[in-house]
Amino acid sequence: MKLIIHGGFFSESSSSEETKKAKQQALSDIVTAGYDYLKTHTALQTASYVVSLLEDNTLFNAGTGGQIQSDGKLRMSASLMDGKSLKFSGVINIEDVRNPIMVAVKLLEEEDRVLSGPGALGYARKHGFEAYNPITTERQQEFEEKRNQQNNKGTVGCVAMDADGNIAAATSTGGKGFEIPCRVSDSATVAGNYANADAGVSCTGVGEDIVNVGLALKIVTRVTDGMTLQQATDKSFQELKQFDGFAGVIAISSTGEMYHTDSHPYMVWASFDGRLQVFN
Repeated sequence: MKLIIHGGFFSESSSSEETKKAKQQALSDIVTAGYDYLKTHTALQTASYVVSLLEDNTLFNAGTGGQIQSDGKLRMSASLMDGKSLKFSGVINIEDVRNPIMVAVKLLEEEDRVLSGPGALGYARKHGFEAYNPITTERQQEFEEKRNQQNNKGTVGCVAMDADGNIAAATSTGGKGFEIPCRVSDSATVAGNYANADAGVSCTGVGEDIVNVGLALKIVTRVTDGMTLQQATDKSFQELKQFDGFAGVIAISSTGEMYHTDSHPYMVWASFDGRLQVFN
C-alpha cells in the first residue's frame, strides 16, 4: 500500500516560515490519516477521501479557502480517476459546495461523468450536496486588495495504491486567482489527473502548461509502454521545459515506484508507505 499527496506550490500562499510549518504539519497529518484509511478501503475511496481532507484545510487552494476569480466568484474544479475501471469523472467551475471531489465521486455512477458550471451545481443539489460558501475572510481580503495577481499555482491531489494493487488519482483546485471567469484548469482533465492499472498521476502548477503537454496522461502512457515512472516523468518534463512550463507531479506505478518532481522548487508533498515523508 502506498499513498502520496501534494498541496500545490508553497509560493501559492504566504512565504512565511509559520505558513510553511503549518502546511508541513497539515500534510503530515492528512497523509497519515489517509494511510490508516487505506488499510480498510480501496485506492479509489482513499484518493477521494484524502482530497476531501485537503479541500477542508484552508491552507490549500481547493475547496474552502480556494482562490477567487476576477468577478468575485469562487469556482472550483476536481476530478477522480479509477485505474481499475478506467472511469474518469469531474466537475468544472462548480460553486457553493464544500467538497467538489465528492461530487466527482457521485458522478462516477453516471453515464455523463464530467459536468460544468450550473449543470454541475444542479446535479450536486439534486444529490444532497447542501449550499456552502467556501470563501474565507482571508481570500476575500486578498481579492479586495488584489494582492495575488502574480499567477498563483495551487492545487491539491492524491494518488493511492491499495492492498490489491489498484491505483486511483484525485485532484482538486480553486484556480489561480483573478482569472477570467469560468477559465478551465487542468485539474478536471486527463492532462492533470489520470490513472490506469500501470500508474496514477496528479499534477499541480499552471494549468495551461500542463494541458499543453497532456502531462498526467502522457506520463501514465509512457509507463504503460514500458518506461519506469521516473523515466516517463523526466522525459515528459523535458518537453515541458521547451516553453519553460510550470508544473509538479506526484505519481505511483504498479511496480510500487513512487515518484514526485517539479519544474520549479517548492511543491509541497507528503507520502506514506509505512514510512512518513514530508517535503517543503
